[in-house]
Amino acid sequence: MVKATTPLDLRRLTGAALDARLGDLARLRISVFRAFPYLYEGDLEYERSYLQHFAEAADAVIIGAFSGDSLVGCATGSALKGHHEEFSAPLEAAGIDLETTFYFGESVLEPAWRGTGVGHRFFDLREAWAREQGYRRVSFCAVCRPPDHPACPAGYTPLDEFWRRRGYRPMPGLIAHFSWRDVGAAEDTSKPMQVWMKALTG
Repeated sequence: MVKATTPLDLRRLTGAALDARLGDLARLRISVFRAFPYLYEGDLEYERSYLQHFAEAADAVIIGAFSGDSLVGCATGSALKGHHEEFSAPLEAAGIDLETTFYFGESVLEPAWRGTGVGHRFFDLREAWAREQGYRRVSFCAVCRPPDHPACPAGYTPLDEFWRRRGYRPMPGLIAHFSWRDVGAAEDTSKPMQVWMKALTG
């Protein structure tokens, strides 16, 4: 695979600008999440429903990574309250205030631009947006797959250490569940997803 060398232009998209890029976000989600560990068998009808729900959430934002006019990466976030209940339920049950918790959704980037620092910039810009909106903490969920999963590629490195360096920690006992269809599967199955969290300061 050829690595891209041209710097990407990262832009904050909200409102109408966000809505206009939901199709691009769907395309990226289907492409990127097909790989391990998500193994997502993309479905455009599902994408339309899922992303419309995201777009209607309070304080929804996309950080778009552009190469010229082409959108090659997206990172999303929104209020946790009013987002998909599957992600908020374990936090609410644990007594965490949903009103002051921001939720990071997907972070997807075409392979040619990986390893260029865009992942850190995705987090920087979403954290800045959450602070501006007055949130006190950020959470996200990561799918749990066993290390001996037959689809795990040789040399696969999970993102846990990257997230830890960013100040995020897995919350013991906080597991969300979300369903999608794995590549090659006949139907959706529920997946356990570990909740990670970081307090916003400064």
